[in-house]
Amino acid sequence: MTELPTRRARRLAEVSQAAAAERRARTAAAGPPTVAIDLRAPAPVPEIVTGRRRDRDGAERPATDDRTRVMGILNVTPDSFSDGGLHLAVDAAVAHARDLVTAGADLVDVGGESTRPGAERVPLEVEQERVLPVVRQLVSEGIAVSVDTMNAATAERALEAGAAIVNDVSGGLADPDMVRLVRDTGTGFVVMHWRGHSDRMYRNAEYTHAVEEVRREVELRVAELIVLGVREEQVVIDPGLGFAKRGAQNWEILAGYERFASIGLPVLVAASRKRFLDGVGSAAGAPPAERDLATAAISLLAAERGAWGVRVHDPAPTRAVLDVWDAWRAART
Repeated sequence: MTELPTRRARRLAEVSQAAAAERRARTAAAGPPTVAIDLRAPAPVPEIVTGRRRDRDGAERPATDDRTRVMGILNVTPDSFSDGGLHLAVDAAVAHARDLVTAGADLVDVGGESTRPGAERVPLEVEQERVLPVVRQLVSEGIAVSVDTMNAATAERALEAGAAIVNDVSGGLADPDMVRLVRDTGTGFVVMHWRGHSDRMYRNAEYTHAVEEVRREVELRVAELIVLGVREEQVVIDPGLGFAKRGAQNWEILAGYERFASIGLPVLVAASRKRFLDGVGSAAGAPPAERDLATAAISLLAAERGAWGVRVHDPAPTRAVLDVWDAWRAART
């Protein structure tokens, strides 16, 4: 990673000192330790995170493969901004996931709680009833799955069912148990920039310099996770387009992509169909699905800059432009 800036270094030291003090307190309360060293090997990070991939015919690609992954969005919700209610039934959700893979998705991101602006939280049991049967079925069919959740209990059950990645829009801030789960399982962890839940996040959309402030907050959060035991190779960062960011601020974040890449971690770009694309490449006020061409253009620009992945509702146009980009790069080499 890049050298820590002063603020991050200071915060890292504070977190480290607090963790050390907590360990000393626990040790004093428990008496002499019976086991001095934890000899367990760290859990391997899933290949979909680290770069080892397979072609559609099953042939493994080398670890040096740097093609941008396409994450297909599967919202098993009644109220998501673009496709709410379309895939709420398990059969409908599984069928759509298969369509996403056929259209070019490398993995499917399954979520049971809407994070659209203004959305309210849903009960944990409702989220799990929506998500877990779908995850189990997709994994049984050999489809790579990430689970889109802020709840450690849901993430844990999804990982037990075979999910490879936890995509947490709060970066582990909404549920303090999430960090422990990610640390102990070795799963891939998408850490998004977050300034509060969807029902109030726009109150916090105030920036003097959006790119630098978001970058600093992402880097600080990653530092905290590493101090708490999450390994750097588990982490993918997401600058959080549309989350606590208004129209033009999202374009500033995209234009400042290199500042996020300079953190030294894989980057996920999740712009698909979001409100700031309204009227860009399509008529103003058109339905969100009309924003897929603009989404594909952003996917291409992100891939050109080395993005680890792009998260999209319709993989077909994104896969088409990325295949063209791959062919162009291959010809140059």
